[in-house]
Parts: sequence; C-alpha cells; structure tokens
Amino acid sequence: MAASMSWRRIVQSVYSPAIAGIFNRLSDHLLRARDRGGGSSVLLLAPLLAETDPAPQRVFRPAGSVEAQSADGLFAHFQWIADHSPAFRVPGSHIHILSSPDQFYQAIKARIKTAKRRVVLASLYLGTGHLEQQLVDCMMEALQRSQEDGRIPNLRVSILLDFTRGSRGRVNSRTMLLPLLQRFTSQMRVSLYHTPDLRGLLRLLVPQRFNETIGLQHIKVYLFDNSIIISGANLSDSYFTNRQDRYVLLEDCVELADFFTDLVEAVGDISLQLQPDDSVTLQEGSVHPYKGDRQEFSAMARRRIAEVMDAALVRQQLLSQSDDAEEEGMSEEEEDTWVFPLVQMKPLGIQVDEQVTQRLLMDAGPDSTVFLTSGYFNLTQAYMRLLLGSGAGYRILTASPEVNGFFGAKGIAGAIPAAYIQIAKQFYSQVCQLGQQERVHLHEYHRARWTFHAKGLWYYLQGQDRPCLTLIGSPNFGYRSVHRDLEAQIAIVTKNKELRNQLQEEQEMLYQRSTEVSSSTFEQPDRHVQLWVKLLTPLIKNFF
Repeated sequence: MAASMSWRRIVQSVYSPAIAGIFNRLSDHLLRARDRGGGSSVLLLAPLLAETDPAPQRVFRPAGSVEAQSADGLFAHFQWIADHSPAFRVPGSHIHILSSPDQFYQAIKARIKTAKRRVVLASLYLGTGHLEQQLVDCMMEALQRSQEDGRIPNLRVSILLDFTRGSRGRVNSRTMLLPLLQRFTSQMRVSLYHTPDLRGLLRLLVPQRFNETIGLQHIKVYLFDNSIIISGANLSDSYFTNRQDRYVLLEDCVELADFFTDLVEAVGDISLQLQPDDSVTLQEGSVHPYKGDRQEFSAMARRRIAEVMDAALVRQQLLSQSDDAEEEGMSEEEEDTWVFPLVQMKPLGIQVDEQVTQRLLMDAGPDSTVFLTSGYFNLTQAYMRLLLGSGAGYRILTASPEVNGFFGAKGIAGAIPAAYIQIAKQFYSQVCQLGQQERVHLHEYHRARWTFHAKGLWYYLQGQDRPCLTLIGSPNFGYRSVHRDLEAQIAIVTKNKELRNQLQEEQEMLYQRSTEVSSSTFEQPDRHVQLWVKLLTPLIKNFF
C-alpha cells in the first residue's frame, strides 16, 4: 500500500492554476491592447497569419514502462497528474463506456426521471426538436414529482449553456427552457455563459453563427444525483441519433459529482441568468462579461473557478486523513481507478487540460502507443511538435469529408470540410517529410448518413493490448479548445480489467470504420481543394 500512500500525499499538494497564459495570436494581443487603451474590439477581425505556440520544454525521463505493468507502478507512472488536478478514486466497476448516440440519449432520459436531488446539465446548446422536447418534458415531470413528494421540493435543476449559441434564432435553447423557468422558478437555474472576448463593435458587427467563433461555453457534463456522463456530445437530435461521439457514465461517485456540480455552478455564477420573461440578468456582485472591464471579469472568474479546485483539494485532504486509518481494509476494487478532471479556460487564465495533455504527449516514449481522435483535426502547433517529436506510435482518427459536421452546409461554412482536407494534407506531408510514416498513421472515419464528433485518446504502455489511460470530454486538441473556449474532460487511469476491455472495444469500434490515409488519398477527385480555400485556411483555422 506504500504507493497508494504516496499517491494520496501528492493529491494533498496545493493546486495553483495558471493565472496567465501566453497569448500567442495577434487577435489576443490586440484584444488586450484594446482593453488597456479603450480601442475598438473590431481589431479582433485582423487576420491571424501564424500560430506561435511556445515549444514545451522537453525534460528527459526514463520510459518506466516495465515497472508500470504493476498496479502500483501504473499509478506511480501517472501520479504527476495530481500536481495539476484533484484526483478522485472511483471503482472501475462504476464506470461504463456508452457506445451509441441512442444509448447516450436514453441514459440521460432515464436518469432525469429518477433524479431525487439534482440535475446538472452543461452543454453548448439545447436543440429545438421533438427529442429535445422529450428531455424538457422529463425535467418537467421530475420537478412536478418532487413538489408532490414533500412539502419542500428537494430536486434542483441547473443548466449551463452558451449565450450566443443558445440564443440563435427565434426558437432556440432559451425558448425551450422558458416553460420550466416559469413554472418552477425556485427550483430552476439557467445560466448563459458569454465570452468576454465578444464585446464592443465586434459584438455589434459580427452576425449570429459567426459570433460563435470568438469563444464559447463548450463543456459537456450531464449529472444526475451522484452519477455523471462526460462526453463531447451536445443536447441536440443529431447527437441522439446519427452523430458519433464518445460517452462515459460514472455511477455512484459522490465526490466527483460534487466537484462537477460546483464547477458548473461556478461558471454559472459568472454567466448571465435567464429569467422567466426571456430577459437575462447578472449575478449580484459579478462583472458583466461584455460591458464590464475585460481584465476585471477574467480575474473574478478565475478566482471563482479556483475556489472550486481548492475546495476539492481540501475535501480530499479531510477524506484522506480518515481513509488512511481504514486503508488496510479497502478492497482492491476501491483502489483500481483514478479520475482527474482537466479544466481548460484560457480566456480566464486556466489551462490545466493543456498542461496535462502536453505532458502526456511529451512523456509518450518509444514503447508507448497513443490512439488519438478528433472530429475536427486541427492540432495546435505545440501539440503537433510534441507528437512529431516523440517516439511513441500514433494512430490518429479524424472525420472524412462526408462525415464532417459542416459537410453540405450553406455559404462559407460549406468550405470548412475542404479546409480540414488541406490541414490533414499538410500534416500528412510533414509526417512524410520527417520519414515517420511507420510511427504516425492518419485514419479517416467513414459511415453513410452519419457525422463524426468523437474526441479524446487511448494510451497504451509497453506490451499492453488494453489502454490504461483515456482522455474523454469536450476538447478537440485544436486552437479553439486551448485558447478560446471553456472546456473540460477527464483523465481516467485504471487497472480494472473490465474497464480496460470496454475502452479497447470502444477504440476498435471507432477505428474499424476507418481507412488509413496515404498520399493517394489526397489525389482523389473529391479531395480537390480550391485555391481560395488553400489561401484562406491559414488565416481562419484558429476559429473552427
């Protein structure tokens, strides 16, 4: 149990989220210059010519893969993650990988219906179709039942969405939720996060849909009492039917559920509050996200999020003190899996996910294998340098043009799949130039009448045929995920055989529908990229 003891001591270390990221794009520099000098936010429209992510410093570390084969060695191998994030022990038998949009949808509906104390939903938006209406009806029934069951209703529903995406169109996420707010005002909270980077003339000039490129609330957390679904999927009909994503259900994990409840509530506190008459108000004592001072808003928001992280560590310190006395009596199952929440909110100065992802890519040695997927393959320069500079084997899965979410879209958005073709071609060319085709493989997902939205990675140590770590959640490994949006995912480190089998089956299910990219792929007629798209892609790729 010595390894477990040292693991707890690391968990008790003080968490200090980064409070000042290096803003590497011209737009970010102009934004802050505008706040200091009172200039117009229309400067954000200046073209973004090149990405200048600083190269992470490489530190030599022995591979350590052999010793990591044992349980204690496995946790020791990844215990550094606790330097960045709270760590939660969750029995592997409580974690279930969902494989399909319908499973995801049915799991949400079933758990809303049986929730007794809390329902917490964080998503980019809520759709407006009949499937989404069924979710609203489930919440209506659950809230009504809670009123009938006792004199003081116990159930509380808190929903966090993005302001711009949730307000798009005449019928939108807000209008879908108004009946709940009007009927159950004291039990409902709907928070609409508005990025502080969309303000001034920029906010007036940029039309709907395009204003969403500046920054979004992109976290996807669906929580019911003490059970949680972490995913990259939104609450919209395609994500319930034919848009493939990833989903993990963690059941009966009260500490982790408390953490994500606190996190969503903290983001809600810095967001605009939807009222029963469809107006929005500001939480008392808050700084307005686009009318108030940009730096004051970020400082306030950063403090509020840090409170959640610090409170989680304090709780863990108290629990670990009581657990130490009982540790010898713990079953092997209770010790077999750790979950680390990874939060990324760089507009607010928080970059935990970026730090952990960079370290994972940096430490991946020649004996490791990484399967990485993103529906929108558009790696930051920092991630690309680490991937191409490591010794690990990589298999990268991305969307083929016909399953890209923008395929067939009207207007300039219809050219986005071609832009992703250009980005993939440039990446593959770089792999070939470096002679790394045997180590780095690029795959494309194909499925008729479906779209592809899965993201995350599966991490294998030397000689292992099942992943021991996975990242799953909302980030796409691109510039927007790192620099513009609010993101969250979890790292799961496990020795549980059944859970590792589930992760392997998930990975195989996704990759078996793919074909490997070769130089001939980009010679096919449907991969032709028009000249104007080639010229425009470097200027706009950091917005999608």
